[in-house]
Amino acid sequence: MIQERIAALRSLMAERQIDAYMIPTSDFHESEYVGDYFKCRKFITGFTGSAGTAIITQTEARLWTDGRYFVQAAKQLEGTGVLLMKSGQEGVPTEEEYLAEVMPQNGTLGFDGRVVNSQLGEKLEELLEDKHVKFSWKEDLVDLIWEDRPALSAEPVWILKENYAGKSAADKIADLREAMKKEKTTVHVLTTLDDIVWLLNIRGNDVVCNPVVLSYALVTMERFYLFINEAVLDSEVKSYLKELGVTVRPYNDIYDAVSQLKGQKVLLETAKTNYAIISNLDESNAVVDRMNPTAPAKAVKNPVEIENMKKAHIKDGVAMVKFICWLKKNIGKQTITELDAEHYLDNLRAEQEGNLGLSFHTISAYGANAAMCHYSATPESNTTLEPKGLYLVDSGGQYYEGTTDVTRTISLGETTEAEREHFTLSVISMLRLAAVKFLYGCRGLNFDHGTGHGVGYLLNVHERPNGIRWRMVPERQDNCVLEEGMVTSDEPGVYIEGSHGVRTENLIVCKKAEKNEYGQFMEFEFLTFVPIDLEALDKSLMNERDVELLNSYHSAVYEKISPYLTAEEAEWLKENTRAV
Repeated sequence: MIQERIAALRSLMAERQIDAYMIPTSDFHESEYVGDYFKCRKFITGFTGSAGTAIITQTEARLWTDGRYFVQAAKQLEGTGVLLMKSGQEGVPTEEEYLAEVMPQNGTLGFDGRVVNSQLGEKLEELLEDKHVKFSWKEDLVDLIWEDRPALSAEPVWILKENYAGKSAADKIADLREAMKKEKTTVHVLTTLDDIVWLLNIRGNDVVCNPVVLSYALVTMERFYLFINEAVLDSEVKSYLKELGVTVRPYNDIYDAVSQLKGQKVLLETAKTNYAIISNLDESNAVVDRMNPTAPAKAVKNPVEIENMKKAHIKDGVAMVKFICWLKKNIGKQTITELDAEHYLDNLRAEQEGNLGLSFHTISAYGANAAMCHYSATPESNTTLEPKGLYLVDSGGQYYEGTTDVTRTISLGETTEAEREHFTLSVISMLRLAAVKFLYGCRGLNFDHGTGHGVGYLLNVHERPNGIRWRMVPERQDNCVLEEGMVTSDEPGVYIEGSHGVRTENLIVCKKAEKNEYGQFMEFEFLTFVPIDLEALDKSLMNERDVELLNSYHSAVYEKISPYLTAEEAEWLKENTRAV
């Protein structure tokens, strides 16, 4: 099947004299997760992981992916003729290096210009300039051979009321225009889905777990054009958008619209804007390449959003406590697999008032499976939980009151000294980071691991530009100065391949602390209230301050969550948040 698809693609390539065809994992908006319509790389290679790039030539088919997926990709590519390229491994060229090597003089590189970002496109132009390589980007060749391709998602759009959003869309649009003025720009092209729905205070369901809407926006000082499938807008939403001064146009008209711009200063972000849009811009326009102003504005949650997120985390904490209590009481007494546990927790979340679904696919991982940071249990990998060792569950929900993301590692019985040590170190690290005070402007803290990411408000669970990492990598765009109101995950972890994985994750909100002669200090406040497993804890590794932080946190967990539990569950929580 895969070999037939590749053969059909090569036939189309030969007709068009295309020497290599590149298929990334992307939609038209550079989204982290993509809908079924956009899974061309999966279709052509059979590899189902969430990250990877395929490059097909007339003689080779190669797939690049990262270390999370080496084992999975090797299995799925077996017998397909597609060669696995293990990104980051010694001796493995990058996709760009491979193309620089295999592209012939005066050759043609093909790709769908809507799924390759402009930054990468420009990089390839420079890299292949000496070989005078031409780009064929106006055609989606996979679409021509994908007979039963899923339709583009067209889920209904709904309005997020101001009592949840905390700020009107009109005010947000006014702020955006002020930011455009500061950059001395006249037009802003916005293609990132979470930015668009945040700006307009609307939500949808076009990407699994991300309540976004397939759309583009083009903003001038006087006009706001929204490019969208009009069928997803009911009369209420149409009226609402009209009152905001928004003109609705067909989704694909964005390309014609940008081609009509002449002599403008266009604000856009090349890393987030597809190559086709940039290529349609007339040369009379000047491009100002900056991070979308909506990204940092969206990251700073307003007081209403913060108060709502606190409410969402109480609901989420209730679901988590009920789950952990159930798991502890039933392990070893009934058969529970990773998928059983995952479904039980997902159902508990769904029962919470105002829950709109999951914020990402639940990671339910027992034993060695937990050493794979982004493991996803499948019927093939589904492991039965035993009354020993550690079980890791990373999960979250979408609520009208916001987005949650929490990880707990749970002792199911007897644990090894190494498991207890690693568990305790992750708990200590999480608590110490949350308790730190730092001078405003401090960018990150020296943890030798990616320790935190920004989180949206009823939006993407991974949100830039804030993050907590030990290393500054500008292109990651998650190392900004932490501002008051930014919500970030606090999730140190330890992963021992073939043995176990540990992660303890809470969400924290940044706020102002004291101001003195040294300047303004900042601190964090917990949003997440879920107990930490005392059975896996090695108190000998903790100092007096660590114990104090844990006891204080557990006291707050009991106070906030117990009123919403049954008497039996509340008693369990009381015992499992006792002072140590």
